[in-house]
Amino acid sequence: MLILLTITLSVGKLNAQTMKMETTKKLKKFTEELIEGAAGINEERKALLDESAKAIAEELHKNGKHAAVFVCTHNSRRSHLSDLWFRYALLYYGIEGMESFSGGTEATAFNKRAIASMERVGFKVSYDKSATNPVVQISPMTYPVWNVFSKIYTDEINPKSNFTAVMVCSDADRNCPVVDGATQRFAIPYNDPKHYDDTPSEEGKYDETVKLIGTEMMYLADLLKKQLVLLGATGN
Repeated sequence: MLILLTITLSVGKLNAQTMKMETTKKLKKFTEELIEGAAGINEERKALLDESAKAIAEELHKNGKHAAVFVCTHNSRRSHLSDLWFRYALLYYGIEGMESFSGGTEATAFNKRAIASMERVGFKVSYDKSATNPVVQISPMTYPVWNVFSKIYTDEINPKSNFTAVMVCSDADRNCPVVDGATQRFAIPYNDPKHYDDTPSEEGKYDETVKLIGTEMMYLADLLKKQLVLLGATGN
């Protein structure tokens, strides 16, 4: 049985250089499906992701480090899923100097249905199911172990400057037109699977959302890596 290593990491932060990421066989296979699925991203979404990748690459290239903060209203589903997939994708593509975080306009809890869906695709998960807002340990296998919980986007563990705000739900996009400290702001919204809670479609809709966000975050990181190579080659 696989056991999560006890590694002390700053909560919510990505450390891409310390150790090599390991993945479960199930997650490795699912990742291959996500990469293949990028061909099915429609042109409108590709345009959003392309614009975001170019702008993030410019900031990372200019400053040597940068961060993305994925924002949704409750920091319970879509912002966590986007953050975790982007962290994973950064390590997968070997992108250094980039960190990923999430936050909401209010704090609730990382929804148990979203956690279960990440577990179904191969992530290892551990948390206190009796806690109101648990710290969820989630890992591709044994390293890294990310400790995530619901929080507002201005939480002390999140960056206060030199970050790109990525709004992943339409409510937060409308209600939070200015994200304090953000260098730039993009909207890449996803439909909320919570509308299917406690219905026969629940599990399928959460899995659909996890796959969609995973596909686009892998695509975003791949674009980011390519843009960094171009910027390095041109010396801009």
